[in-house]
Amino acid sequence: MGIIEEAHNVKVLGSGDQVIVLAHGFGTDQSVWKHLIPHLVDSHRVVIYDNMGAGTTNPDYFDFERYSTLEGFAYDLLAIIEALRIDSCIFVGHSVSAMICAIASIARPDLFSKIVMLSASPRYLNAPDYYGGFEQEELEQLFGAMRNNYEAWCKGFAPLAVGGDMDSVAVQEFSRTLFNMRPDIALSVAQAIFNSDVRSILGHVTVPCHIVQSMKDLAVPMVVSEYLHEHLGGKSIIEVMQSDGHLPQLSSPEIVVPVLLRQIQSDIPS
Repeated sequence: MGIIEEAHNVKVLGSGDQVIVLAHGFGTDQSVWKHLIPHLVDSHRVVIYDNMGAGTTNPDYFDFERYSTLEGFAYDLLAIIEALRIDSCIFVGHSVSAMICAIASIARPDLFSKIVMLSASPRYLNAPDYYGGFEQEELEQLFGAMRNNYEAWCKGFAPLAVGGDMDSVAVQEFSRTLFNMRPDIALSVAQAIFNSDVRSILGHVTVPCHIVQSMKDLAVPMVVSEYLHEHLGGKSIIEVMQSDGHLPQLSSPEIVVPVLLRQIQSDIPS
């Protein structure tokens, strides 16, 4: 295993001609896919990895300047695919990883046959001509709470993001992976994500995109998926699920897993 694979805890599971890459969002790690992976490994080669900064990665590898924008994470994704000598894959990206792949796909569209975007957003801040769901003041309060008492912030943010109470298994799981992040790294990654705006590059994304969205998501209003659909440069479709929360693959796997499997296996009609 090379340095890239080791740094990102890369694992290759299963076997098959088709490669599927699963990538997690903020505050989680590759374990967020535990309900989906068993349905894929019998017929696919499945690649899972951790984004730099996740609690499972070595904090010494985290470069605050490199990861101040999503491009740094996109370069990592391309490096992982190159290290594994993958010619083409289906990419399933949760939250920010969907946008990371969108950026990567502009440089190397040949590497991705489709992108399944779960709970994805190109911009979280509201703008005069765009509704992302957050005002600048709300984000500043979020960052301030992370700085002041990270543990308390984790306990408050996890149930809001997942859409459940602290007794739910999904909230406890997200709390665990969130708390595993080093607080200063978590704040830096959160700022890079919530302050990101990749709307200008969407038209250059030519890889087919399958947009999958919860009906109710604190971080991503439903109008955001419609915005993606209208502005992506290639073919795209939307599927809205009867699920709540920003991590539906954890909180509602019985709903989300069949949807993801169908989107992985199906093509967008011409």
